[in-house]
Amino acid sequence: MEKRIYIVLTDTGTLLSKSIALYTKDRLNHVSIAFDAELRDMYSFGRKRRHNPFIGGFVKEDATTGILGQAQCAVFSCTVSLAEYEKMRRAIGQFEENPEQYRYNFIGLFAVAMKKEIRRENAFFCSQFVATVMNEGGISLFSWKPHFVQPGHFAQLPHLRKEYEGSLQTYFQRTRGTEERPPLQSGLWRGLALRLLA
Repeated sequence: MEKRIYIVLTDTGTLLSKSIALYTKDRLNHVSIAFDAELRDMYSFGRKRRHNPFIGGFVKEDATTGILGQAQCAVFSCTVSLAEYEKMRRAIGQFEENPEQYRYNFIGLFAVAMKKEIRRENAFFCSQFVATVMNEGGISLFSWKPHFVQPGHFAQLPHLRKEYEGSLQTYFQRTRGTEERPPLQSGLWRGLALRLLA
């Protein structure tokens, strides 16, 4: 039995993302791993508070809100065996059990730019995290260690199939349909309806 996982590259538009782009020369500088096409189970390492980039760690991402709400993206898929899929889910489960133990690897991020190896326990940046989870699943995509993997490296892998590139919200419209829209009776939509009917 085979399963499909998704690698999602995004441009969050944050100052950190723009700073990383100065080094990588890539437009999409954040990467996440998802276990469904609708990106409901999507994980990465990033900011835990929208307006504070210095408080970061393991996050289950909601791609419909926050800094991802208006993001541009590229969505890739990869077919894996059931055993590989379950190993990756177990690896995610370890992060979920004790999320407070993990922190964002700012030092490691800058070490990559200097091509230096700095080992830090329980600290990850986004691409390091995704590469680590895939390694835990027995899928070694790179010939170098996870702490040297950059988001743009995923886009260069022949193992990954590009499913979509463009607005993340347009992707949701294609995959989730209309079910994510707020109910008409909510304040925002009710006000809009009243203005249209006025």
